[in-house]
Amino acid sequence: MKQPNVFLAVFTPSDSSDAALMRRLLQRDVGAFEELYDRHSRLVYALVLRILQQAATAEEVVLDVFLQLWRNTALYDGSRGPFVPWLLTVARSRALDQLRLNSERQRRREDQTDELPPLLALPDFEGSLDEKRRATRVRELMNSLNPQQRRAIELAYFEGLSHSEIASALKEPLGTVKSWIRNGLLRLKEGLQTAS
Repeated sequence: MKQPNVFLAVFTPSDSSDAALMRRLLQRDVGAFEELYDRHSRLVYALVLRILQQAATAEEVVLDVFLQLWRNTALYDGSRGPFVPWLLTVARSRALDQLRLNSERQRRREDQTDELPPLLALPDFEGSLDEKRRATRVRELMNSLNPQQRRAIELAYFEGLSHSEIASALKEPLGTVKSWIRNGLLRLKEGLQTAS
């Protein structure tokens, strides 16, 4: 009695197991590829999306995973385990690679931004002149303050000391220092407003 051809039985289209589809895929069977994609693409997408948190990028990675499957079908070895865990491992690796690539691109963008040369602009002569006039006016107004007010304001705004630190440095009461600074700033403000 003639034995049935086991080889043909394994490769018949009615056999729908993943392993059988992979064997058909080795023969470049587009139908097997489409069935694998239909069967597993949502699961792969869910995993990749969870890792990347970006739908468009996740879709690209899923397509890349299945393209890799089509090009390198022989990479899957059924004797080492079921197809789905293997496919999800490939997808996870691709997603992590994409995540690292995105991080590297972001880092390079930030590095390039730091290194960009300053934009060339025409000199603003009027703006420079206005700044010089304002600076001269501020110096004049500062010099018109009494020495305690001027020193308290200098310590606060040019040296960054707190009111308490200024009081300690000048050996004056905190209330007095605050009063000097407040009154001095009001005089500076009034002087700048009348100048403009």
